[in-house]
Amino acid sequence: MENTDLLFASLVGSKVVKMLPRLEAVQNELMKHVSPPIPFLPFRNDEGVIDVSAEEYLNLWEADKPLSDEQQFFPLSLSIDEGTTWFRLPYEPLISISGKNVIAKRRVAKWNSENSKQLTGTIKERWSQDDYEITITGVLMGSLLRGNYEDCFPRADFEKLKKVLTYAKEIQVACPPLELLGINKIVIDDFSFPFTKGENVQAYEIKACSDFSYNLLIKI
Repeated sequence: MENTDLLFASLVGSKVVKMLPRLEAVQNELMKHVSPPIPFLPFRNDEGVIDVSAEEYLNLWEADKPLSDEQQFFPLSLSIDEGTTWFRLPYEPLISISGKNVIAKRRVAKWNSENSKQLTGTIKERWSQDDYEITITGVLMGSLLRGNYEDCFPRADFEKLKKVLTYAKEIQVACPPLELLGINKIVIDDFSFPFTKGENVQAYEIKACSDFSYNLLIKI
């Protein structure tokens, strides 16, 4: 018997000591069917409780830190000064790319009375490749999940991105899937900052098209 058992026996009488083994067996059987187990006798139960220090809760309101280039799969960087400085999006965005061909078609009458077979379709005179349409969707996140506007909202990254999006010329980009298609410059068509749930989160959507340099002046 333990100290708690002796104390209980001294309070309720010595006869209860003889009942302790039987009551312990009853309690163990009840604990198999009742959740959570609540002991009704002063027996010590071994609980699988792990002590956690208070230090693990110091960073409870901190958001996830931005990922480096090595940690991102397809990092996207933008530059508005010919590649001198780059603004890498801190959290990897979703990039969708679509392209199409521009085909000049002529609908010519190809039926004649001597030939019973009428040819169908159009005459394709020439075709060229249109611009790539690029949609970039992502989020900006502040360092704290909750708190004041100055502490939570990603204002610094927001202003950097706004400066790039409102630039009135072509923008240099560096991203593996764009480089595979030969895209090194883009032009912003439109962008939006939709409502986003979370005090430290701001979503954005950018629609752009590819831009290629052409030398239209020919020296004679």
